[in-house]
Amino acid sequence: MGKQGRPTEYKKEYDEQAEKLCKLGAIDTELADFFNVSEQTINTWKKKHPSFLESIKRGKEIADMEVANSLYKKATGYTTDDVKIFQYEGMPVKVPYIKEYQPDTTSIIFWLKNRRPDKWRDKTEHDVNVNEIPEIKIVKAE
Repeated sequence: MGKQGRPTEYKKEYDEQAEKLCKLGAIDTELADFFNVSEQTINTWKKKHPSFLESIKRGKEIADMEVANSLYKKATGYTTDDVKIFQYEGMPVKVPYIKEYQPDTTSIIFWLKNRRPDKWRDKTEHDVNVNEIPEIKIVKAE
């Protein structure tokens, strides 16, 4: 965690640093650690310095879009250029080829459950009207 006590003075260059950190997936507690301040100071800077808040939003949005794109590609499958290196007569030979990645079942499930929970979630809800439940009579055996 960051330091407690008197907040460190905000500097304009923190905008760019915060954006870069957020692109790498940093959350507010990690920003506080980086700037050596408390998380409350980070929140104060967001309120007092709109450019700082916008930098954080931009960085997080870019990171989220990249992760979402990666998840989508993994769920749907994709191809990419690659190179195989072989040994031929004692010399390395590079052979370019297109590598194919098949769709990943776990990624597909995750995507569908989060994008369309109404159709793909595991939990099914049932509406039960207690007035429609028939009365059960218990008969004692003699």
